Amino acid sequence: MSTPLTRNALAKMIDHSLLHPTMTDALIKAGCELSRRCAVATACVKPYAVALAKKVLQGSNVGVCAVIGFPHGNSTVSIKVKEAAEVIAAGATEVDMVVNIGNVLGGDWDYVAQEIKAINDAVVTRGALLKVIFENDYLDDAHIIKLCEICSRHAVAFVKTSTGYGFVKQPNGMFAYKGATDHHLQLMRQHCAPQVQVKAAGGVRTLDDLLRVRAFGVTRVGATTTEAILAEAQQRGIA
Repeated sequence: MSTPLTRNALAKMIDHSLLHPTMTDALIKAGCELSRRCAVATACVKPYAVALAKKVLQGSNVGVCAVIGFPHGNSTVSIKVKEAAEVIAAGATEVDMVVNIGNVLGGDWDYVAQEIKAINDAVVTRGALLKVIFENDYLDDAHIIKLCEICSRHAVAFVKTSTGYGFVKQPNGMFAYKGATDHHLQLMRQHCAPQVQVKAAGGVRTLDDLLRVRAFGVTRVGATTTEAILAEAQQRGIA
């Protein structure tokens, strides 16, 4: 990548994730304060917490990112559009939406494309940007490629690998997820238009993880270990 490798550049790759369903307002506020301290790109919060995040981040250069249709993408298009409008009105500058995963797997590409276009139009006309979450753990490569083509056609700002909650049932009955794999990140970068950026979410926990995905052309990551990642960068002399 042409962007110099600095601590600030790495921080601006990070959306600090504050999305776990058990997070209280106190924890979200503390996470936003951490986001401000670390000067990340955004604090990524649940829709109802946008106003709180905006208040804590006021006067900083850290944005507020809100998720919609999260984490399963099953809301109607009209509800997703309304949710996007509401979070932007409350102060979000970025919106991360989950596609209708069942319709992706069912091959209803007209529905999928119309939904992405409707939400992107609603977001862009309000001065914000959209990230489209695929939930790759549920998908085959052909689904991912098709989603990349749709997102490129409708000029969304970012495509994103995962919610962090796309758990797949394993043969032993336990649930697990892989999140942002190297293969999927390379596939997404290859099949998206150059102006569509790629966000890796799920599994980016260390500085080495961040540097690895950066080398694939990833420009944004979702992370919960933000402070540790940036401390490691400083320890390694990345000023």
